[in-house]
Amino acid sequence: MQAMLLDAQGTPLRLRDVPRPSPGAEQLLLAVRACGVCRTDLHVVDGDLRQPRLPLILGHEIVGVVVRKGAAVERFAIGQRVGVPWLGRTCGHCAYCTGGSENLCDAAEFTGYTLDGGYAEFTLADQRYCFALPEAYADAEAAPLLCAGLIGYRSLVAAGDARRLGVYGFGAAAHIIAQVARWQGREVFAFTRPGDVAGQEFARSLGAVWAGGADEPPPQLMDAAILFAPAGELVPQALRGLRKGGTVVCAGIHMSNIPEFPYDILWGERCVRSIANLTRRDGEEFLAIAPRAGVRTEVECFPLAAANEALERLRSGQLRGAAVLVNQPG
Repeated sequence: MQAMLLDAQGTPLRLRDVPRPSPGAEQLLLAVRACGVCRTDLHVVDGDLRQPRLPLILGHEIVGVVVRKGAAVERFAIGQRVGVPWLGRTCGHCAYCTGGSENLCDAAEFTGYTLDGGYAEFTLADQRYCFALPEAYADAEAAPLLCAGLIGYRSLVAAGDARRLGVYGFGAAAHIIAQVARWQGREVFAFTRPGDVAGQEFARSLGAVWAGGADEPPPQLMDAAILFAPAGELVPQALRGLRKGGTVVCAGIHMSNIPEFPYDILWGERCVRSIANLTRRDGEEFLAIAPRAGVRTEVECFPLAAANEALERLRSGQLRGAAVLVNQPG
């Protein structure tokens, strides 16, 4: 099969012919139809996340069709379409796993980081960590739901019942979660890169009641803010826009250093918290909500061989919505 391989961090991916894998007892062999391009992939390529399996096939927003099943697989049928997220496997027996926080498992493995992912024609996935996908979405449209959507949903839940919600970094995750937040009756304030007029117009088209640069204050105090942008300097900026008791949710797996800030912008029982990975329950809940909320993903499709171009477009902020690598059926 063909795959885009990362041989060393800090280098471009290379299109290579590699052996097609065979499924273990609990695994599915999937023909990859689509794989989203996530900012986490950039963090792996750039070396911000420092312990990937190398050489590595990136990609953890995978939409595939089951072509072979391991001997112990019971959940899915040959020919069925399934989704594969970032969380690829956990130990299942530690205090985190048994306590409902499998996302924090110290022995967890991750698709496209410690396990080969979906920048390929075929991939393996543990049946226990895959999802059935809503029929309302085509392959490329479904791919961003599997990380941008799932992590965004977990972040939205962490924001509590905030009625006035700020969203910093209006990319793949934000454009999905803004739609869910509006369906829930919340007001969304969208913060983009300064001067990104097109991004601000995009946010308004998805129901944001206000859109401006990340260097601007919100028009009213917010109940909560979600930071999808991996920029630590936005934490104090968001805190200054919060009411007392509000929460800043840091949704990225990596963020630049948070600068020193005065205690008085945290005081008043304001809270800063992070989101780490996802649970299977997050996936089940969000994939049920997305079609009910009328969520539509805006995607730009690239062939597998153009993965480096898609990553650079993401890096430079030149995407509207999400980038997706696509393979033709057959």
